Amino acid sequence: WLSARGELFVWQIRLPRTLAVLLVGAALALSGAVMQALFENPLAEPGLLGVSNGAGVGLIAAVLLGQGQLPGWALGLCAIAGALIITLILLRFARRHLSTSRLLLAGVALGIICSALMTWAIYFSTSFDLRQLMYWMMGGFGGVDWQQSWLMIALIPVLIWICCQSQPLNMLALGETSARQLGLPLWFWRNLLVVATGWMVGVSVAMAGAIGFIGLVIPHILRLCGLTDHRVLLPGCALAGAIALLLADVVARLALASAELPIGVVTATLGAPVFIWLLLKSAR
Repeated sequence: WLSARGELFVWQIRLPRTLAVLLVGAALALSGAVMQALFENPLAEPGLLGVSNGAGVGLIAAVLLGQGQLPGWALGLCAIAGALIITLILLRFARRHLSTSRLLLAGVALGIICSALMTWAIYFSTSFDLRQLMYWMMGGFGGVDWQQSWLMIALIPVLIWICCQSQPLNMLALGETSARQLGLPLWFWRNLLVVATGWMVGVSVAMAGAIGFIGLVIPHILRLCGLTDHRVLLPGCALAGAIALLLADVVARLALASAELPIGVVTATLGAPVFIWLLLKSAR
């Protein structure tokens, strides 16, 4: 490790990638846990509100308008901006005091619109841009280095803050009516948690692209294991999400000798059968 080659391999390539994988895995799993409590829906996940697709639209717009010449930090800022724009739109809906079910439907509609915009952008892009965009849509950590350290730093305080919000999330998990009766300022907490979720998802997409099933499967597995109290569920999701995405990254790197698999493909391939099995098991 102290040799020049070891320093390059471990400290400049493997270490930043590993840190990014752990932070993104924790962020996606925590986002899923928060959304499932916020929307009272066990199938809610980070892409459901359209925030992931919003970040994708921002990144794709940057790639197309910059003709592939923009630096990585600029692409990251555009992805975060896209996620926050969708979050602000959701907040405008929330200010109208919509129910969680209607806010959930609004997020689904925004996600569909953003997905359509990405499809149109890919259709009209050049072949070089198309390869970049298609690879990003499948997710991956191949290009992560210390230049993305500012994105990692941007995730850490929000992750810590979310892990400390077990009390309001426990109240929200009881339902809107019960939360109001317990004295929770519902409108304030719902808006604050939506912004925090949008930030975590936007930063995660900026680093690694669209990665599915971590935010859906991890919280659901822990709840099926009996971890329903958010005092335990939130740190458990952060730890389990980080480990699960790290294992998926190892599989993505080692499954093929000739090339690295997109990590989004790995998580979908491994996560979908596990989730179906869990659903069948819980239905018995």
